[in-house]
Amino acid sequence: MAVSTVKLRMLYIMKILLERTDEGHVMSAADIGKALGVYGMSADRKTIYSDIETLTEFGLDILQSRGANGGYYVGAREFEMAELKLLVDAVQSSKFITGRKSKELIGKLERLASAHEAKQLQRHVFIYDRPKTGNETIYYNVDQIHTAILGNRQIAFQYAQWTVGKRLAPKKDGAIYQVSPWALTWDDGNYYLIAYDEEADRIKHYRVDKMQRMQVENQERVGKENFQNFDLAAFAKKTFSMYGGQDEEVVLLCKNEIAGVIMDRFGKETMLTPVDEKCFKARILVAVSRQFFGWVTGIGKSMHIAGPAHVQKAYKEYLQEIVEEY
Repeated sequence: MAVSTVKLRMLYIMKILLERTDEGHVMSAADIGKALGVYGMSADRKTIYSDIETLTEFGLDILQSRGANGGYYVGAREFEMAELKLLVDAVQSSKFITGRKSKELIGKLERLASAHEAKQLQRHVFIYDRPKTGNETIYYNVDQIHTAILGNRQIAFQYAQWTVGKRLAPKKDGAIYQVSPWALTWDDGNYYLIAYDEEADRIKHYRVDKMQRMQVENQERVGKENFQNFDLAAFAKKTFSMYGGQDEEVVLLCKNEIAGVIMDRFGKETMLTPVDEKCFKARILVAVSRQFFGWVTGIGKSMHIAGPAHVQKAYKEYLQEIVEEY
């Protein structure tokens, strides 16, 4: 038998074991020999035993189950099932990944498990199905942004917004935005670019799926000094779904039952100061904006803006505008 055929046979045995076996599904040497026939190959039991021994020495975790229905199976894999389920859920819950691309990615994740275990991932997808975007330019955008960051280059693009006709249309009559990209972050199922705008002399953020006609420019990035001590986690906490506003330290008076809401939003390190048996105060740094006020309104009577006074006043005006519409 030619050496190339010997190598090919061994690779097919590895493929068969990876795809068809796990702790609950084993294959005997006879089963493996029969499976090789599908690929136009054959091998006696002694040869299969030898190939399995070689694959084990190579590093594939092939275990043997003894007994009447014993056989070989792959034990430890690169990813455990629990890890694959987490990855599948992350893909499925991401708003910026289209339905078609989600299926492609999950299909690739399934191939990291046996065919039998992959069925668990398929059920997992069905349970956690969520709405998806239809915009696939994000994959090109992410690649371009990484290229620019690695090459220390600026990027230029048009920034879009949704119209009532359910299409993305460029903002500011198609104006070109040119910024220095420094980081990408994921918030509430969306991908965002964190960049420095030299003209405005400030750090800004952009939804990657709303960036169109992106190009990597020849100019080197600027604004490095603004990111020397930049805390991305703190930035995400205070911006509330990535909408801008004036940074303010706000005091919230909250009922005890929403302590979890505050910690989920601002982190467990947030100081919760008891006021009485029913309430506590939380001092937080937020970007005061209509989106922040909307979030406070959604909590209802369980939360009250206790200060500062000018933020209270702005919130009252926000509520009054809404009331006047009715």
